[in-house]
Amino acid sequence: MRGGWMKRFLIVSIAVIAALFAGLPAAQAQQVRADLGGGSGIVVGGDFLCTLTTIGYDNAGRLVGFTAAHCGGPGSTVTAEANPAAGVVGTIARTNGALDYAVIQFDPARVNPVRSVGPTTITGTGAPAQFSEWVCKQGRSTGHTCGFSVYVDPVFNETWGLVCVSEGDSGGPVTRGTTLVGMVSAYFLVPCIGPKISINMEAVVADASAAGGPGAGFRPV
Repeated sequence: MRGGWMKRFLIVSIAVIAALFAGLPAAQAQQVRADLGGGSGIVVGGDFLCTLTTIGYDNAGRLVGFTAAHCGGPGSTVTAEANPAAGVVGTIARTNGALDYAVIQFDPARVNPVRSVGPTTITGTGAPAQFSEWVCKQGRSTGHTCGFSVYVDPVFNETWGLVCVSEGDSGGPVTRGTTLVGMVSAYFLVPCIGPKISINMEAVVADASAAGGPGAGFRPV
């Protein structure tokens, strides 16, 4: 009787220990967090490479960010290009095609929001850069590049500038110092040679706030 009890005890103990060890990889995987900030490369919908404009919190305390609307529609998954082990780190919550921006709602358990990516640091948002002002952009394809602002279009809330951009830089932050003034939307003719078009960040933040929901009242980390 006693021998049978001991045998059952050993079997149960071994099973419990095996289950605990088997669960370790899954638990560790859930703890992987991706560093993401303005200028980080992201993969939208599993295959579309774009750039994160900025990351921060909205007025409901949600961890959110922005990228270009043409990168993916509502419901599209977002993963970190540099850290695929983190899995799906967010989902596009809404888009505005006219302003070409998308709001991403992030999973705070999978993301470590950062203020700086490469040489680019974002401390706030501001008015678009005017003619001849020096601006820089951070993109997953062409990195950190700088140039001059040429023209601000108040009707379409766009700014044209002579700054190198290419495919994959869509959504990238355009900064004046540490102030985020625009979001890369397109370029004309030839990558890095043709003028770039960025959407004025003031208009993006204002529209997101007026729409309500994820992104309303956005402030960068």
